[in-house]
Formats: sequence, C-alpha cells, structure tokens
Amino acid sequence: MNPTIRDATDADLDRINQIYNEYIVDRHTSFDEAPWTIAERRSWFDAYNDSLGRYHVLVLETEGTVAGFASSSPFRKKAAYSSSVETTIVLGGEFVGRGLGEQLFVALLDRVAAAPVHRAYALIALPNEPSIVLHRKLGYHDVGVMDEVGFKLGGYHSVLMMERNF
Repeated sequence: MNPTIRDATDADLDRINQIYNEYIVDRHTSFDEAPWTIAERRSWFDAYNDSLGRYHVLVLETEGTVAGFASSSPFRKKAAYSSSVETTIVLGGEFVGRGLGEQLFVALLDRVAAAPVHRAYALIALPNEPSIVLHRKLGYHDVGVMDEVGFKLGGYHSVLMMERNF
C-alpha cells in the first residue's frame, strides 16, 4: 500500500497528538514536559490559518493509519520574520526508518517553496543524527548550536539550528 500525503483535518488531531506525545514523555527531542491535551492540539491546529499559504500541517497515511505529520509554522511572532518558517516532522515510532519521513518532508517543502517564504528553519535537540541527516539531504545547512539550552530528563540538551534557503 502506497502512502498518502494530504492536508491534516480535525479528524487527524487525536492521532497527531498521540504521535507527538510519544516524544514528550521519555525522549529529549521535544522540550515539552507534559503531554498535550486534545484541546491544546485543537488550538495549535486552528492557528494554521494563513491566507498566504506559508503554514501547513500535512499527514502521511500508510497501512490504514496516520504514520506522522509535518508542519511549517511561524518562525517568530514579530512581523519582520514573516517570510521565514519553522519546519517540524514527527513520525510514530513504529514508522521510523522506513523512508516515510523523507516523503512527507519533501511534500511539506514543496508547499513551502510555492509560498512567499525566504527561509525555513529547523531546531533539532541533540543528539538526533537521523533528523540531521534528513535535513541535510533536503537542503538544510547548519547555522549554529545553542549549547545546553534546554533541561529535560535530568540533563541539559543542546539544539542545532538548521536553515534552508528558498
């Protein structure tokens, strides 16, 4: 069965939340410390109303389920940053390492490239070599490391900032 990539809908929010919450509880890759409620996820999703087409939430379906999601969101709230986005990709643990993330991320970047976007940024909590490899493969380059910027699971974690030009 070939994967399907499409815009996320309200019906996907429970699964998106389930996938994301996997990364909160026992992994350092999300700096959230408490699982999101469905109300918080709905509020997050409602913020993706952008008439210029810069902000997206896409899901990848395979084997009859949503395997992951990718999003482009405002990089920062100040107006001067409006031509930049932050990109995120998250797969359910059982779907990692199967090439699905790359397919999903390419679809997101195609959407971003068609919008009035100048730069895309990714913030990757270290260590996370698979994410770094994927981002580099898709045209991101290292901007810098914020050393020990977050504290989670009993230790400090650094974050690599990566950038992609459009």
